[in-house]
Amino acid sequence: MMQPYRNLSGESGVDSYEDGVDWIRVRFKEGDTYLYNGSRPGLEHVERMKQLARAGDGLATYINRYVRGNYSRRQE
Repeated sequence: MMQPYRNLSGESGVDSYEDGVDWIRVRFKEGDTYLYNGSRPGLEHVERMKQLARAGDGLATYINRYVRGNYSRRQE
């Protein structure tokens, strides 16, 4: 179940997220949802993205800076 992203900065493009043991799904405000997992972009990135999502700060910046298009699957 998707959780609202707290967006502490008030400027994030992230709307909500959902995570599991080795994956995170991120829905952006424009409506696209992306799955990131242990295969793409790798567990190190996924774990950091989960931390940022739970904190409600820095997730979109991290994705733009380190992950970009290296996602497992785009969902509608």
